[in-house]
Amino acid sequence: MTIKPSGEGLSALTWVKSSYSTNDGPECVEVAHTPGTVLVRDSKRPAGARLAVTPDAWSGFLAHAAA
Repeated sequence: MTIKPSGEGLSALTWVKSSYSTNDGPECVEVAHTPGTVLVRDSKRPAGARLAVTPDAWSGFLAHAAA
């Protein structure tokens, strides 16, 4: 699912940058949590689309990425 930047309440989100991202690096990912949803965006395009996943799907992704 993709969330459009104009979605209600998205401006109040607290975005956290990946600890693997650097300020000068080309690959920056940010994550924000809402009740029942985890949003992921490209920090270089904060007004762009966001990927929305369930907390369970996000946990599964993190477990797979850490393996």
